[in-house]
Amino acid sequence: MALPDTQSKRFFESLSGAGKAIAVLTSGGDAQGMNAAVRAVVRMGIYVGAKVYFIREGYQGMVDGGEDNIEEASWESVSSMLQMGGTVIGSARCKEFRTHEGRLKAAHNLVQRGITNLCVIGGDGSLTGANLFREEWSGLLEELVQQGSVDEDAVQKYSALHIVGMVGSIDNDFCGTDMTIGTDSALHRIIEVVDAIMTTAQSHQRTFVLEVMGRHCGYLALVSALACGADWVLIPEMPPEDGWEEKMCQKLSATRCRGSRLNIIIVAEGAIDRHGKAITGSVVKDLVVRCLGFDTRVTILGHVQRGGTPSAFDRILASRMGVEAVLALLETTANTPACVVSLCGNQAVRLPLMECVQMTQEVQKAMDEKKFEEAVKLRGRSFENNLRTYKLLAHRKLESELPHTDFNVAVLNVGAPAAGMNAAVRSAVRVGISEGHKMFAVNDGFEGFYKGQIKEIKWADVGGWTGQGGSLLGTKRTLPAKHVEKIAEQMRANNINALLVIGGFEALECLLQLYEARSVYEEFCIPMCMLPATISNNVPGTDLSIGADTALNAIVETCDRIKQSASGTKRRVFIIETMGGYCGYLASVGGLAAGADAAYIYEEPFDIRDLQSNVEHLTEKMKGAIQRGLVLRNENSNENYTTDFIYQLYSEEGKGVFDCRKNVLGHMQQGGAPSPFDRNFGTKISAKAMQWLSKKLKETFRQGRVFANTEDSCCLLGMRRRALVFQPVVQLKDETDFVHRIPKEQWWLKLRPLMKILAKYKTSYDVSDSGQLEHVVRNVRPKESDPSGAM
Repeated sequence: MALPDTQSKRFFESLSGAGKAIAVLTSGGDAQGMNAAVRAVVRMGIYVGAKVYFIREGYQGMVDGGEDNIEEASWESVSSMLQMGGTVIGSARCKEFRTHEGRLKAAHNLVQRGITNLCVIGGDGSLTGANLFREEWSGLLEELVQQGSVDEDAVQKYSALHIVGMVGSIDNDFCGTDMTIGTDSALHRIIEVVDAIMTTAQSHQRTFVLEVMGRHCGYLALVSALACGADWVLIPEMPPEDGWEEKMCQKLSATRCRGSRLNIIIVAEGAIDRHGKAITGSVVKDLVVRCLGFDTRVTILGHVQRGGTPSAFDRILASRMGVEAVLALLETTANTPACVVSLCGNQAVRLPLMECVQMTQEVQKAMDEKKFEEAVKLRGRSFENNLRTYKLLAHRKLESELPHTDFNVAVLNVGAPAAGMNAAVRSAVRVGISEGHKMFAVNDGFEGFYKGQIKEIKWADVGGWTGQGGSLLGTKRTLPAKHVEKIAEQMRANNINALLVIGGFEALECLLQLYEARSVYEEFCIPMCMLPATISNNVPGTDLSIGADTALNAIVETCDRIKQSASGTKRRVFIIETMGGYCGYLASVGGLAAGADAAYIYEEPFDIRDLQSNVEHLTEKMKGAIQRGLVLRNENSNENYTTDFIYQLYSEEGKGVFDCRKNVLGHMQQGGAPSPFDRNFGTKISAKAMQWLSKKLKETFRQGRVFANTEDSCCLLGMRRRALVFQPVVQLKDETDFVHRIPKEQWWLKLRPLMKILAKYKTSYDVSDSGQLEHVVRNVRPKESDPSGAM
């Protein structure tokens, strides 16, 4: 089950933490997921042999010192922390640390405990303060020697202070990372409120103005607008043009004329007009009432956005970053600059802290100088792409402004339903119409296709689709091979020139079958694109699929509740079965996010000895302070070691020490409203796919018809590491295990040792893929980087 011995040796020889002391603190505003980062730092630090300390109340605790403020952490002291919002070790803004005297006190308090490694979780102000502290360190020690507070030996022994930062901020306002800890959870809070408000707004035909956080950064406002299909959004980076009031009112009025019973306007708290004048929720409300007479209400979300439990994404992000931060501290030398652990696409990277801070400050400078286009660019590709996609989908062009292409594009869902499919269909329809195409919706997948269930779908038909779960078009697992002739007939009858297929593994098989059929039926010689949408995340050619994040959140929420049910009974182990077919993504990543003790999957074979070892591990755990256990099992992990078998084995072997309960989560993982991540991922990759289809249609239009028969005209759009990539489906055949319906290589298997380490198993961790120190790229990446591709 573990990685090869060579990796294990390399890890422990090169990255031993013996004799080192690491301190972790949270500073500035709190953010959901900070506790997951603290837990990861503490457990990884202890795991490699270092002493780990909590510094309570941020820099204030470091300045004040004392056992109450700087306390050694134990393995058990961070249990039950993962699912808690805020920061358990406290956070405070500290004026004293900004003074030289304050930093001198802090240095003295750290040296007394031999701490020379700091993990700082906070925003750009907290991280800038940490870097200044590091630069002054040797001078501060000299001063302490002169005062007689420390001796010369201490100066030699603790000559350098090493710092690694993690960005905890719900605003996602830090340059150099696609997502900061807490942003995804804040989006969850906003979208929960928007979804709730939409029902009451619809009942009364109201307009709602929602004011969200983001004094200097409009990320939350922009992404929540994209995720709920808001009619208008106002953000500080891109103030509206003069005369926006009239345009906005026209847009709201047009939406009502098309049959909508509500309007949603989202305003960032720092929104301004082109002259720097603040635009608040009440200003917008007054404007709508005055100009349109609509019944309008304002809702200010405030600190609700900071509260609540962290989402699955934030727990995984924070856990990965916490482990990466410890690795960075162990590898650092006296000459290594202070770094910040960031997320780029789907990868953890290390970036020089001050480069990121300077870039973040440049954004504000550009906004102050009214260079708004530059400010948007400096925010990064992810932000820029969000803004572009929102404009494309929210603002319908007039018929006279649309290009007319005479191309017909069909969109359909295939396979099992996945949350986010409807957002992808909405995006495809609206982008297609903006590109000048006629869009056709196919009901019930390829079964509906050969039965002729094809009809034109208009802009207004997909209004309000982003927040809907399941598949509104209907979806079936039927493959086209048996009905190729009838499907070709329908293609001919409806003059379909391009095809967008949204679905899971079956969608890949469908495209492969249609590609093969090109040699017989010319109707299939058209551009075809597939978007991966499955909760199992088992499609080759992509690291993430639409729907997997929603399923993960369903698993994590259920695990939280189940664990909480054991708080009174104690000494109980829960065995939970997840979906996924033969793919262990949900069990493994869900296990990491829920703090599981083990996760059994098909990709990592296990036998009775492994089960016995897990029972012994849990027995040992129950003797300590942590008296509950959580074990996840993928539904097809082993045909003999079923959920019932494992439950009975654990019950028998744990007799007298712990009792056991089992839970099969079933189809609740497929249902529910899509998470913000899935709404945005679906929306953005669908828009990108439609633009690709438009390009291919123009390229392959010859002598009055479309003819595309090359490999690169039948592609899957997936996220690979840091980029969204179009890959010919034929080339993905070699990467696929068709028997078990999984890719032959899966990136998330590298996360499994993290889950084991954080559950106190001795295992090896392959550090060859850990982040190397890079430099901040100024928005000139060759391809789209962004893990929604991270939203």
